[in-house]
Amino acid sequence: MSESTKKNTDKKTVKGRTSGQFRCLYCFKRITAPPGAKSTTCPHCGYAWRISWFSPGEPRIRGPVWENNEAMTRKIMAESKGGSK
Repeated sequence: MSESTKKNTDKKTVKGRTSGQFRCLYCFKRITAPPGAKSTTCPHCGYAWRISWFSPGEPRIRGPVWENNEAMTRKIMAESKGGSK
């Protein structure tokens, strides 16, 4: 690979990145978390995620907030049982 091709590829890669956002691992939509937040909820699907900060502007998902997601799942299951009778 020539040096000019490598530079062009690097520029395209950097241009496609989003800073300060991450993808929800449930619905795969992009989420922007408030700076310094320890957790956030996806506005699209409602799942809650624990967050760590790679740098001040780069959040990463650590894992789900189980208490919120379990309650949401129980509610959905109860509604589906009630509607199928």
